[in-house]
Amino acid sequence: MIEPRTLKGFRDTLPTAMLAREHVIDTAKQVFRSFGYLPIDTPALEYSEILLGKGGDETDRQMFRFMDQGDRDVAMRFDLTIPLARFVAQHAHELRMPFKRFHVAPVWRGENPQRGRYREFVQCDFDTVGTTSINADIETALVIHELFLALGISDFGIRINNRKVFNGLLHRLDLVDRITPVLRAVDKLAKVGPERVTAELSDAGLSEDQTIELFKLLDIEGSDPFEQIEEASHLVGDAGDEGIDELTAMFEGLRASGVTHHAVLDLSIARGLDYYTGSVFETFLTDLPEIGSVCSGGRYDDLASTYSRREFPGVGASLGVDRLLAGLEEMGLIDVPGATAPVLIVMFEAGRINDYLALAARLRRSGIGVELYPEARKLGAQLKYADRAGHSFAVILGETEFAAGTAQVKILASGESVDVRVGDLPGTLHSMIGA
Repeated sequence: MIEPRTLKGFRDTLPTAMLAREHVIDTAKQVFRSFGYLPIDTPALEYSEILLGKGGDETDRQMFRFMDQGDRDVAMRFDLTIPLARFVAQHAHELRMPFKRFHVAPVWRGENPQRGRYREFVQCDFDTVGTTSINADIETALVIHELFLALGISDFGIRINNRKVFNGLLHRLDLVDRITPVLRAVDKLAKVGPERVTAELSDAGLSEDQTIELFKLLDIEGSDPFEQIEEASHLVGDAGDEGIDELTAMFEGLRASGVTHHAVLDLSIARGLDYYTGSVFETFLTDLPEIGSVCSGGRYDDLASTYSRREFPGVGASLGVDRLLAGLEEMGLIDVPGATAPVLIVMFEAGRINDYLALAARLRRSGIGVELYPEARKLGAQLKYADRAGHSFAVILGETEFAAGTAQVKILASGESVDVRVGDLPGTLHSMIGA
């Protein structure tokens, strides 16, 4: 006998968890469509050269990479942004610009599994490609905001920064050649704390004075983002002016859109991936910040240059579906019915199977989800099944009901029953489901 088991960092998804995942994804798709984003798909496997070197050394090490049956060097995608860059470069002549897309699919990273982190997980991305306008960055923050509200989450914060501000300070400190290790260290600040980051910065060759100046920027806090931006502008020098202007426009746009409570300027947000060039976003659940960002992203103006001589600047974000669900479950905020069909038709008379099938088909054609119990069993057993499965109503017909042309509709939550003429069942159930 083979032991049934799953690989480390991989997991099965049971129906209840899958329904919760589908609810999040369906809600996200609805929000994306409301902003004009279009769906695409790309292969799980790419040539390794497409993916290597795009997310940094750590990402390269985490990649699932192998030689396939055709002796090709291939790897499984570690995110949906790099495949998007390849997709846009390959299909640019078929796309209208700016191109707004969303993509929901699994990705794979061979990192150490922990709470809310798996080696196989679903990403839910949306991006705008083909424009450098800060308005696209503002819209990215607005989509994140509307997405969390649509999911019924009110306690969250979208932390926003701009890489150009950070890079401006590094230019002033003569650290341009060390941008990558400094970014890597700063990106760990929330996880490991300032002492560990200071040690990493020292290892990267920063002097004590340079580290002090860097932390002056990272430590800027306040409730007014415009005051924070003003304070940052004095630190970063002329090299950071573009980033300062973009941050100002970002928060002016969010304020004009009525988004002030959930949007926060956090000058310590760096995002560790190499390809970000401007705005960066991280979204945290207020009551569970330790689980990490559940929706992150930013601007990447140079990403597609690897695959094309044309420039394809872009900006977008990715919703971490599995991590968000782990957080919602921990906070007790997942409330998804266990049944995909609200109605169960109870089978009393095995000889009446065709009548039950006809009734079920009629109700489904009227737009009502119906499950027909597959065999004649005691009523109590079938009602117990309906209750455990998460059905809301049970439709009961025995010989008496068939003879009278009626049906008994049992409301499972209260135990109450109503008698309804069979011809009136679609309308009655629609009213009861909608109530």
